[in-house]
Parts: sequence; C-alpha cells; structure tokens
Amino acid sequence: MSSRRAWFSAASKALAAPLCVLVLSGCVGHPRGELAKGAPVGAIGVNGYLWRATLDTLAFMPLQSADPYGGVVITDWYVNPEKPGERFKATVYILDSRLRADGLNVSVFKQVGDGAGGWAPASAADQTSTDIENAILTRARQLRLSNLKG
Repeated sequence: MSSRRAWFSAASKALAAPLCVLVLSGCVGHPRGELAKGAPVGAIGVNGYLWRATLDTLAFMPLQSADPYGGVVITDWYVNPEKPGERFKATVYILDSRLRADGLNVSVFKQVGDGAGGWAPASAADQTSTDIENAILTRARQLRLSNLKG
C-alpha cells in the first residue's frame, strides 16, 4: 500500500507544474503565445489608448503594479492632503484590445483612519468607480483623436 501511495505522490508532483502552466495560460484571455489578432510581436496585450489613459488618469496616485500584457493597473494607497483621515486604492482591469466602454473595469477601495494610527475598511461610493472609468474613457478618446489628426 505504501508503494502505491508513494507512486501516486510522485505522479501528482510530476503533473502539478504542467497542470499549473496549462491552467494559468487559460487565464490570460488570448491563445497561448498570441496577442490580439494582427498585433505586432512585442505589442501590449490590451488597447493602447485605454492603457495610456489609465496611467494618465491615475498619475496622481502612487503606482504599485502595472501589467501591460494582462491589462491590470494597481495603485498603492493614496491619501488626499485635504482629507488625511481617509485613503483610497484603485485597481483597473482593461478587458479588451478594442477601445470600448465595456472593455474597462475599475475597483476602488477605501479605508478610514481609526484614530489609533491604523486603518479600517470602508465602502467607497459606487459613483467613484464610474467617475474614474469615465475619466479614463474620455482621456482614451482624446489620445485616439490626437493620434488620428497626426
């Protein structure tokens, strides 16, 4: 029985890495090794206007992470100097290689000071995410128009 268990353990370890790679490759949203149809090699995996507009719009917040191939921008906590008792963090997901309103998803997180130097989670207004999405889309359209004009 123990040799059977040892074989199963060895087989499961040998299959774990390839299985993880297979599962994670399906999370990207593009066929393996391929970006948007017709995209040049080395191009980012999302709409360039939305990507640039996201970085421009959130430039006032410190950047924690930016993945142009996966289309995710994560900011670090930002404290407005006028309201030091609250801070915000944003995550933007660019979901499409086309410039479309539904190709963007913004999540905003809020924390308030607890008075003892710590932070407690609070709910951000739903309108905040919508306002940031609209600002990013407006900036993306401006970038596209300025590129078309030459």
